[in-house]
Amino acid sequence: MKHDMERLIEMAIAIQQIPAPTFAEGERAAFVREQLVAEKLNDVSVDQMNNVFARLPGKDATLAPLIVSAHLDTVFPAETDLRVSRENGRIYGPGIGDNSLGVASLFGLIWSLRGRGLQLPGDVWLVANVGEEGLGDLRGMKAVVERFGSSPRAYLILEGMAFGHVYHRAIGVHRYRINVTCAGGHAWSDYGKPSAVHELTSLASQIALLELPLNPRTTLNVGRIEGGTGVNVLAAHASLDLDMRSEDSSVLASLILRVDELIASANRPGVSVEAQVIGQRPAGQIPSNHPLVQLALQSYREQGVESNLIGGSTDANLPLSKGYPAVVMGITTGGGAHTLKEFVNVEPMQAGMQSVAGMVERVFQ
Repeated sequence: MKHDMERLIEMAIAIQQIPAPTFAEGERAAFVREQLVAEKLNDVSVDQMNNVFARLPGKDATLAPLIVSAHLDTVFPAETDLRVSRENGRIYGPGIGDNSLGVASLFGLIWSLRGRGLQLPGDVWLVANVGEEGLGDLRGMKAVVERFGSSPRAYLILEGMAFGHVYHRAIGVHRYRINVTCAGGHAWSDYGKPSAVHELTSLASQIALLELPLNPRTTLNVGRIEGGTGVNVLAAHASLDLDMRSEDSSVLASLILRVDELIASANRPGVSVEAQVIGQRPAGQIPSNHPLVQLALQSYREQGVESNLIGGSTDANLPLSKGYPAVVMGITTGGGAHTLKEFVNVEPMQAGMQSVAGMVERVFQ
């Protein structure tokens, strides 16, 4: 088992060392494909988006299969220093936990099952998908769900740093890019005319002051803002990216409506304000007493872990929004996600992999 954990770590690092920003996952996808071919899996393929598919055959191909997926992409640009270090039982490196370890665990699952000489009753489709982060808008998982639809018995999503958590609720997300356009001009001679930057920041302030409920949890965030061409120029264009989330789809719809009203009121002669949808992640859930959720809890419990039921914005949003059974499980604990100081803890990895392997076995029982 110790040997398998070292193999898992080595695979995670090998994957992490290949840059894979959202929309540029091709090189990492090619590597994963090569490794799946080397494992002699069936039907290994890569689609036009760079989603990678492989089938671990079961005893009866007529049984409903299980989909096990992990996303390939990271939040880091291609030029990021991906150097890895080990210290005090931790492995540090950008993207090592989110989600290089998740992708590596697809191989860890293969090794675990084969190491015990197990052939499952039905097929398991292993998928390394694109577009989970940022503005990827779950495009990879959309293609996966379009391909398999309701035919699988379940969708199991793997995340590197979600050990001890079972995601069974999908948080709805709506993202806008708000653009402000006006004539612009000189900061001195045209003073008093509209500036797109002034108009946008005024609108952003009004959005930030919107009251949001604590329950269901609802959030908004202006994550990016840009505009203008010089310090002494009335800006002709400015834009911001707005992220809105809620555990309740009706509350999210109400928040979107309030933002739309603020946008509409910001329009006036000489000032054009428009919102462009740049991301939509649908909400959905299965109940906590659903057999799939209970299997995940049991699989953790057998490793001595009492896990938490939570919601989040993950690849599971897509199947859950369509009423298909899906959960997210994790391999280990860690911290610093989406930062250059991201790290994973080595010690829980064995229990994490055994939990996932146990989950996969039980799905067919």
